[in-house]
Amino acid sequence: MAESGILYVVATPIGNLGDISPRAIQTLAAVPLVAAEDTRHTGRLLSHHGVRAEMVSLHEHNEEARLVSLITHLQQGLDLALVSDAGTPLVNDPGYRLVCAAHEAGLPVRTVPGPSSIIAALSISGQPTDRFCFEGFPPAKPTARRKWLEALRQETRTLVLLESSHRVLACVRDLAATFGGERSATVARELSKSFETVRRAPLADLAAWLEGDPMQCKGEFVIVVAGAVAAGANDAVRLEQDNLLQVLLAELPASRAAAVAARLSGQPRRQLYARALALSGGDQ
Repeated sequence: MAESGILYVVATPIGNLGDISPRAIQTLAAVPLVAAEDTRHTGRLLSHHGVRAEMVSLHEHNEEARLVSLITHLQQGLDLALVSDAGTPLVNDPGYRLVCAAHEAGLPVRTVPGPSSIIAALSISGQPTDRFCFEGFPPAKPTARRKWLEALRQETRTLVLLESSHRVLACVRDLAATFGGERSATVARELSKSFETVRRAPLADLAAWLEGDPMQCKGEFVIVVAGAVAAGANDAVRLEQDNLLQVLLAELPASRAAAVAARLSGQPRRQLYARALALSGGDQ
């Protein structure tokens, strides 16, 4: 009996076409079939790298209907590569049913790792990365979105959200209203592309920044939000802030020390300034 084919789950660039790995190019050039979320989009990527491959579309509307033919393809000993429009397949992209079906059929599934907007945003966000949860796109309608955010308000892990250009301002406003405007967050826009922008600030400041510069509301967004302070952790946070402020106050006036501490910690400057004044005995 012939060996079964391998299903390769292949990560592709999230923006910059140069971010594809040599192994990904080699795999896409070697397999007899590529299952792509959008064959036109993937076709441009392959053409850019000089790869000619037979493709079949696999997206949320046809994945169920394609399963039998793709599993049969693998069972006949033919390899298959799965790609999404950008980044790592199955992370907010189609492919879950195919990967599950391959496992259930006893077929080998292998990863060709690479770009992911979620990990990319986390790595440059300046938010805690030891524990995080990915929540995908918030609901589009305002009432549903606020209810959804309210359920996440006490989550202590760093939150990672995706958002579109049409709703990013409304989403950040709702985050500020629900989580508190002082909660630290990072907006990562157009990652790896020409107009990549990363801004870390309290949610209220991020909302004001987006409102004041409509150009920053264009593109694709990852929003990384610091988790809620765990119950009983406030004393530890205050002690850490005080230690930082005392070091800075030894060299700087209270207003400057608060400004530097705000940049380092992501905490509200006004709150830190008030605490700096208390620690310094009211000296400016």
